Amino acid sequence: MMKRLEGRSLAHPGCLIGITTGLIVGIILAGILAIAFNITLNILLLFWLIVTVGLGIVGWVIGERLSKRFTLVKEETAETTSPESSLANSRDNEN
Repeated sequence: MMKRLEGRSLAHPGCLIGITTGLIVGIILAGILAIAFNITLNILLLFWLIVTVGLGIVGWVIGERLSKRFTLVKEETAETTSPESSLANSRDNEN
């Protein structure tokens, strides 16, 4: 599984997860605020938008940091392998 993530940016999937979570959580919280505190629609929509965008940004940042972690793993494994073994691996991949 780790090899599939090497060289990939996880910022976009993180943002997608954050936006989706923000939409769901924002709608639920806005509904609770509307029922419990009788807040106007404009304030509820603004609150929902802030929650959605905020969680999207958080997902982007977390995904970006995870991407950097996986590139570090790739660099560490490249340093530990010898040139002879990498040549043998490239021959195996060609076949």
